[in-house]
Amino acid sequence: MKAPQLPKLKLPAIDFQAVAEEFKTLDPKDPGLWPLLPRVVILIGLFILLLASAWWFGWNSQFDELESKAAEETKLKEEWLDKKKQAVNLDEYRKQLAEIDRSFGALLRQLPNKAEMEAMLVDINQAGVGRGLQFELFKPGSEVLKDFYAELPITIRLIGSYHDLGGFTGDIAKLSRIVTLNDIDIAVDKSGALSLTTVAKTFRYLDEAEVAKQKKAAAAKAAPPKADKK
Repeated sequence: MKAPQLPKLKLPAIDFQAVAEEFKTLDPKDPGLWPLLPRVVILIGLFILLLASAWWFGWNSQFDELESKAAEETKLKEEWLDKKKQAVNLDEYRKQLAEIDRSFGALLRQLPNKAEMEAMLVDINQAGVGRGLQFELFKPGSEVLKDFYAELPITIRLIGSYHDLGGFTGDIAKLSRIVTLNDIDIAVDKSGALSLTTVAKTFRYLDEAEVAKQKKAAAAKAAPPKADKK
């Protein structure tokens, strides 16, 4: 059994020539007498023109501003979440900061002050003499100032046996103050003894006046140069 066929709908034919004639005969002084089709077409055209004008003169910039505000809102939310996490973990951060302060204080106590540096040099010298080593060179260099401490390099050249040189490095490591041995070079001299050349670096912390001077010098260096007055 075949399905019944629906009747085909026929759209009314549009006489474009007649429509054009209607537009030609419109009286702009009396739009109330215009035919229906021209009134609808003109109203639709005016509506489209109104939407385009609103978009160009108002909505376009408003949409850009809306996108900018939305991005700013997202950024503020992220910042708020970060601050909330920090606030939640504030006690833990304080504990970590206190632990860092304790560790820093312990390290700082291993740095001699300016008055103790001479005793520090004597301790290094005694570490070699106590092992029976012969000093060919013991030359302190110029201090290098850092943020809160000063670094003093000491060029050392020792003559002795392998075991005595090894004992010397162990004694340096056991000193109560921080001393590092750098650029170590070991060679055999003409007599067959070992010669150890190294740069020992010891450190001291700066006093308040020296720290203030360092900060002042850093600020002066970072400041932009002043323009010459004519």
